[in-house]
Amino acid sequence: MPSLLRVVPFAELGRQDLGRVGGKNASLGEMTAKLGAAGVRVPAGFATTAEAYGEMLTAHGLRGRIEEQIGRLLRGAPLDEVGASIRSLMLAESLPDALEAEIVSAYEQLGRACDRENPEVAVRSSATAEDLPEASFAGQQETYLNVCGPDQLLDACRRCFASLFTDRAIDYRQRMGFDHLTVALSVGVQLMVRADLAGAGVIFTLDPESGFPDVIVVSAAWGLGETVVSGRVDPDEYTVFKPTMKDPALDPVIGVRIGTKRIKTVYAHTGLTRTEGTPETERSQQVLDDAEIRTLADWAVAVEQHYGCPMDLEWAKDGLTGELWILQARPETVQSRRHTATLRRCRLTTAPDAPLVDGIAVGEAIGRGPVVALDHPVDLDHFPSGGVLVTGVTDPDWEPVMKRASAIVTDHGGRTSHAAIVSRELGVPAVVGAGDATHVLRDVREVTVSCAEGEHGHVYGGLLPYEESEEDLESLPITRTHVMLNLADPSAAFRWWRLPADGVGLARLEFIVAHQIKVHPMALLHPERLDSHDLHLIERLTEGYPDRGSYFVDRLSHGIARIAASRWPAPVVVRTSDFKTNEYAKLLGGRPFEPDEANPMIGWRGASRYYDQGYHEGFALECRALRRVRETMGLTNVVVMIPFCRTLGEADRVLDTMMQEGLVRGRKGLQVYVMAEIPANIILAQDFAERFDGFSIGSNDLTQLTLGIDRDSESLAHIFDEADPAVTRSIGTLVARAHSVGRAVGLCGQRPSDDPAFTEFLVAAGVDSISVAPDSFATVKQHVAYAETHPRSTQ
Repeated sequence: MPSLLRVVPFAELGRQDLGRVGGKNASLGEMTAKLGAAGVRVPAGFATTAEAYGEMLTAHGLRGRIEEQIGRLLRGAPLDEVGASIRSLMLAESLPDALEAEIVSAYEQLGRACDRENPEVAVRSSATAEDLPEASFAGQQETYLNVCGPDQLLDACRRCFASLFTDRAIDYRQRMGFDHLTVALSVGVQLMVRADLAGAGVIFTLDPESGFPDVIVVSAAWGLGETVVSGRVDPDEYTVFKPTMKDPALDPVIGVRIGTKRIKTVYAHTGLTRTEGTPETERSQQVLDDAEIRTLADWAVAVEQHYGCPMDLEWAKDGLTGELWILQARPETVQSRRHTATLRRCRLTTAPDAPLVDGIAVGEAIGRGPVVALDHPVDLDHFPSGGVLVTGVTDPDWEPVMKRASAIVTDHGGRTSHAAIVSRELGVPAVVGAGDATHVLRDVREVTVSCAEGEHGHVYGGLLPYEESEEDLESLPITRTHVMLNLADPSAAFRWWRLPADGVGLARLEFIVAHQIKVHPMALLHPERLDSHDLHLIERLTEGYPDRGSYFVDRLSHGIARIAASRWPAPVVVRTSDFKTNEYAKLLGGRPFEPDEANPMIGWRGASRYYDQGYHEGFALECRALRRVRETMGLTNVVVMIPFCRTLGEADRVLDTMMQEGLVRGRKGLQVYVMAEIPANIILAQDFAERFDGFSIGSNDLTQLTLGIDRDSESLAHIFDEADPAVTRSIGTLVARAHSVGRAVGLCGQRPSDDPAFTEFLVAAGVDSISVAPDSFATVKQHVAYAETHPRSTQ
């Protein structure tokens, strides 16, 4: 009879051992054995086996005693009472002598291999039913960090074994239909990485909110990674674009968000760990540089390719050596299960007041109900089904309450926190990292939690009306006319990746400037013209940047890149800034740089600004950002579009200004379009076509300037009509003239979404593309298909 295998080094384990050592430990063995050649580093360690766990239950007669307690549970005994009894039974017994001896021997061997006596280790639980597609949940069993010496190690192992019977673990198995005594527990013992002196975090090999598969998302905080996993800290978040990772000459980091990182977990002087405040200098500082982000992303791609599915990984950086390590890897189990051919949409059906609190949106859904603000978990009888849970931070003990909630709001945490992970599993919208939500909302009676408006989640007062719908994307028709998207908010771009759009017909820079940069570009370059108040605010916003212009370029390029990545490799038409002077003046520091105009709508806007002394330096920053996206990040699907270009001479001056900044039409495939929104663009279409590669009709401004109507005038709204014959004839003329010289024409606007007849006219006129808001895409696509199969005359 073969001897019992109680302890196995990671290097001798693989995926085939999942039933023996559980998902975590089998995965650590798999990576150790198979991915070292790809450069992936995994700290050495060992695992106890399911057989060893079974021996422990048998040696002390625990199996029968646990069965008795489970029987009590099935007969109606309280869960918490049964769980506490089983854990007490297990903790009262020592481990079998043979198992203790093998654990200590393997631990001493680890110490010899790293030339350290009593090395610090992490002790992690790995259940044999864990990380299977049909059985995966966040935080099922315990983990102990900075465990040092044989006595601490054996005690941590016993506590891990007992954690198989925490209340949440028992409840989970009951719901999943697992026999409590057929699920075993393996303990993984792994050398600690000195992340307490550096940082750690989590990696997803897809966007965890939308399921967009072409990115790696890395979360990072100072200290040990427990603060990130538990959601107690707002981490940095770095987004890496997979397609451009293949070229080492390109920078694939398309997004950087600096978290507040107010706390970190470090080694305690008396053993194990403690949490302390993060120094101010570290809070605004990136945990990882671009080279380290790329290394982790490369490893994540290697792991994903090896496993053949999206992955969720934990990483750490050693502060003593500077080395990066992968600590865990498991299949991602939320987005990878979603039916990609179905798009679920939620939207508020009324304009809300200002939100009470904001945070990071989790779930792309909307929930509402009475506020239930709690400082600690309560019995289910004290939490109303459909309540909105508001608390500081969640951990696995909160899960029974979270299942009853219509929405969740937490003060702390990022997109990889416990609250975020569990909310995705449950399909419950959550706003995490909301700052002072528990204080602001505690006395509010009812709220609506909206995670359907992009990256930022909003909590509004009252029960607001909303609607949900599902679209079967596979049923949408194929059309000759391209149907594209209008996008403004980079944070919302990934949520629409499933739409079979032909690209982005209009990406507006104004949203990025107003909401993510917030500062007038000239104010960044000429601080001497600012008052002390604005200068102080700008200094705070740009802290950590070598110069204030790089702040603008960095933020703008990341915003553009996120939109461009969402549709890669389809074209993404990016319109350079088109604020009016009164809108520019509202930006931080903007007032000294903008004139007072009686009619800003037809004033100093669009192309006229770009070569003017009053703004050409600001336009240069826009050009630097666009060039960075195309040439440094490699997103060559970006097409630049110039708005409100009044004359041919103006077109020449703008193109010359762009050339001075390295954006040369035709070089490296760069296409430059022009907005067709002024009658001059129609009258001189062939001349403009010599200077630009295509036209995009701005139907609002074209109607305004053709009919002589201020589009914002309430008195004249009844005759403002984009379908007026003067406007439609102009559109038909432009299409004919542009096509005669080989130039494409698109239209971006709201009218095709609202008026099927206008869509039919555009198709009959021969426009090459129609660009609409994402929530109108399916409807317009169907209208276009109908128009193509039922042609009509444009006369």
